[in-house]
Amino acid sequence: MSMRKNLRLVIATAAAAAMTGGLLHVSTGAVAAAPAKHVDDYNGDGHRDFATGTWGSFTVTYGTAKGPGTKTKKFTQDSPGIPGKAGNTDGYRDAFGATLTSADFNSDGYADLAVGDRTERVGNASEQGAVTIVWGSKSGLGSAAGRIPVLKGYTPERLGTSLAAGDFTGDGKADLAVADNITTYIYRGGFSKSGGTGKITRHSPSNGHDFIEPTKLVAGKVNKDKATDLYVLGDGFVNDHTQAAWFLRGGSTITPGALTTYNHDSDFYDADGVIADFDKDGYGDLAVGDLRRDGDAGSLAVLRGGANGPVSTRHLSQATEGVATGVTPGDHFGLKVSAGDTNRDGYPDLAVSVPGEKVGAAASAGGVHILRGGKKGLTGTGSQWFTRQTSGVPGSAAKDARFGQDVRLRDLDRDGDADLLISDSGKKSVLLSGGSGGITTRSAREIPLRASFPQ
Repeated sequence: MSMRKNLRLVIATAAAAAMTGGLLHVSTGAVAAAPAKHVDDYNGDGHRDFATGTWGSFTVTYGTAKGPGTKTKKFTQDSPGIPGKAGNTDGYRDAFGATLTSADFNSDGYADLAVGDRTERVGNASEQGAVTIVWGSKSGLGSAAGRIPVLKGYTPERLGTSLAAGDFTGDGKADLAVADNITTYIYRGGFSKSGGTGKITRHSPSNGHDFIEPTKLVAGKVNKDKATDLYVLGDGFVNDHTQAAWFLRGGSTITPGALTTYNHDSDFYDADGVIADFDKDGYGDLAVGDLRRDGDAGSLAVLRGGANGPVSTRHLSQATEGVATGVTPGDHFGLKVSAGDTNRDGYPDLAVSVPGEKVGAAASAGGVHILRGGKKGLTGTGSQWFTRQTSGVPGSAAKDARFGQDVRLRDLDRDGDADLLISDSGKKSVLLSGGSGGITTRSAREIPLRASFPQ
């Protein structure tokens, strides 16, 4: 639905429909306990775990001292304790698991998983959407789960379109940001299994002229205070259709900031973004894919951070000096991005996927660039380029394989530098290790983990 239609629906709604299936009621109570060591350690063993979702389900792979292990568990809405019913609703594809984020929402020492389901019917409200928290425990994620409430006076449409977790209020408790088709909601901690979350507030540009239809929430540290900040990405309406990023500054009061247009053309793709301090000036920068540029060749918009949010915007693309490939319509440079220090120099680097790239004679075989962070921020200097044709990478370049459909940088082997995990359009993923010289193919191998777990 269009943003304008959604806006009319929100304004016309007088009351929210009741949500069923493990409802969490609003409460000011909080659980005073030591939070989990990692925001995604669902069983409290000190190792990061990996939740990957698709439309209709999510799967958790438990971590070990050496990285992802072999213990996995799949969940649908037919799993014990999970609210709702699996399968399509009102003709819409089941979106349970399409969006995920992790945090220790109830501060009990076990990370929990928030699961979005934007197409869920709730009561009489078709496509109201729902968000379920699946609680962590000593045995990991299980049958303890409950839905978050909606804000009184509003019936959201497609609640759970995007999710992000962080301490947005700076009070030491995990908060949850949830987007529907028009509004971003902040659910303040603490949450409890017995029925509690803090105050809920709603946020959207309010000057009457500029709007943004959210497609992606990106949480991270932008300024130098203790609160997590938030960017709302999506289709904007600033004089005309645009791609835009709206900044929300964290704090005891969530403060609206700049609405930054980075392309004057609607993006029919859900833009991906990540926040990292690429130039180490103390302020977090937003890197977001700008896929519509140059006939869907794509580019990367970088919003440099400052004390009050974004201070400047620049673009990098396959035309940037040092980047290995050339600009070709349909490449989708920037479809997925992920940040991490791959070469131990202290600066975050950025993985940028190009799943539409032609490799040899294979159209849309795909690949991934690593752009280096440094004193000047992200540049093409010293960048790396990986495809299935790269020496040491298992497999071979294939037409429409879209290598780079998903991508993550994370220290999966626990040796102190970020490793590169690349997935294609099928079920295969390749793990490339980081090191003092950057990403290497020396020990490259395929693993059964999708590169789509929360960043």
